[in-house]
Amino acid sequence: MVKPDVLYGGETRAMTEMDMKRLGTRERKILRIYGPAEEQGIWRIRTNQELRKLYKDLDTAAAINKMRLEWIEHAVRID
Repeated sequence: MVKPDVLYGGETRAMTEMDMKRLGTRERKILRIYGPAEEQGIWRIRTNQELRKLYKDLDTAAAINKMRLEWIEHAVRID
């Protein structure tokens, strides 16, 4: 639900490496809120490694880079 909002316009947005890290951090924080783990009746926050295994398409930065490449291909075909 949050990912489309974050990715909107990502192919043309100027982003630094720090912005990419912040996006990843924000995404993991949101997933931790909605996906705590229960072990023997005790709730705990999932680790980054558990989140990567559980959600295969976790990398927002990679998704933005893919969108940028697709946009560049489109712009090249226009000429």
